[in-house]
Amino acid sequence: MVTLLIADDHPLYRDALKGALCMAFSDLEILESGNLNETVKVLHEHVIDLLLLDLHMPGSSDLFGLLHIQKTFPDLPIAVVSGTEDVSLISKVVGVGAMGFIPKTASAQNISDAVNAMLEGDIWVPESVRQQIEQMDEHFSELAENVASLTPAQYNVLCYMRDGLLNKQIGYNLDIAEATVKAHVTAIFRKLGINNRTQAVLIASELQLEPPIK
Repeated sequence: MVTLLIADDHPLYRDALKGALCMAFSDLEILESGNLNETVKVLHEHVIDLLLLDLHMPGSSDLFGLLHIQKTFPDLPIAVVSGTEDVSLISKVVGVGAMGFIPKTASAQNISDAVNAMLEGDIWVPESVRQQIEQMDEHFSELAENVASLTPAQYNVLCYMRDGLLNKQIGYNLDIAEATVKAHVTAIFRKLGINNRTQAVLIASELQLEPPIK
């Protein structure tokens, strides 16, 4: 029995993906989640052979969901599923350890091929971009690993710092005290090995982190 978890906040897409997978596999159990917290809960409760993860579901905020789950479940194979078929994005997710990238426009056959390949331990990306994907350098991977150590609240603060917001503005947006924001900033500096906001902004910009999803 193969157990897959589809983590996506769009029920219609989850249904479509389930349909494609059920046609391709006879011995299959499919679990579902609609946000990052639900996904982590399911992963704690079940043994999953492959996670199909939408980067942009609530709580995920671009790469954060992938990095957070990898940090929590280091042995879990993860395939990123996204509506954005961007070469640089695909290169990043594979570079930080995802088993592959499945565009939401992929055909049922491509989805089947992708899942089969990843269950066998191979990396799978769309054929149209395989020749274009650049190898991630060691520096980027190290930055991504450091960002993965942030809590969701710290990640949100980092994104707002990247957008130029002051601590008071960040506190207002997140509905937390300014003193709490300052504590998060201090923790961010420590975990990223930096000592000022400019360095934090540069890291967030280099990783192209997205603002938090509410």
